[in-house]
Amino acid sequence: MSSSALFADLYEFTMLRAYFELGMNAQATFSLFVRNMPPQRNFLIAAGLNDLLHEIEHLRFEPRHIDYLGSLKIFSQPFLDWLADFRFSGDIYAMREGTPFFQNEPILEVIAPIAEAQLIETLVLNQIGLQTILASKAARVVAAARGASVVDFGARRAHGVDAATKGARAFYIGGVESTSNVAAGQAYGLPVTGTMAHSFVEACASEMDAFQSFSEVFPET
Repeated sequence: MSSSALFADLYEFTMLRAYFELGMNAQATFSLFVRNMPPQRNFLIAAGLNDLLHEIEHLRFEPRHIDYLGSLKIFSQPFLDWLADFRFSGDIYAMREGTPFFQNEPILEVIAPIAEAQLIETLVLNQIGLQTILASKAARVVAAARGASVVDFGARRAHGVDAATKGARAFYIGGVESTSNVAAGQAYGLPVTGTMAHSFVEACASEMDAFQSFSEVFPET
């Protein structure tokens, strides 16, 4: 399993070295919240916590990570040795995924020795930010649909495989019924859906022939 240890902005590591060498290890609280709602938004939907906790639980600095940081020539060996033994020991308090929240209301708080809280800042913002945006948009679409079925078919337009797969889960949290993304179905146990595309129609003699041929293979559709 690949670790997210290096998934942080460089200044997180430069601050970590300063905390380490200055002996700054007091408990700190980092709060994640939205100062102002986006235009035409009355609330947002919390999402991304599951993936965030998984990443933090498995956060380890492997030898290749330490070697790379050492190659930057800005970190001392004692600091790199400390990173090699790093384990997150703090506490995380957060809203349940799917919970509506409002501006200036903390969605998540990290309480930990300041260096530990600092290290995961980028990861927290990344995992919670995108998935919360997508879940919130899905909730608005589902509300506008007024009971009509809404499904996710966004994988081909998403910004990469990871965003598409995690995004499918965020859409589901926001209220969509299913996803076309088979990888997300397998990874998160989401219901999957899909029939055929225009390419199948073009491969047949006519549109009617395509529908009839497909229904012979999948009579339940």
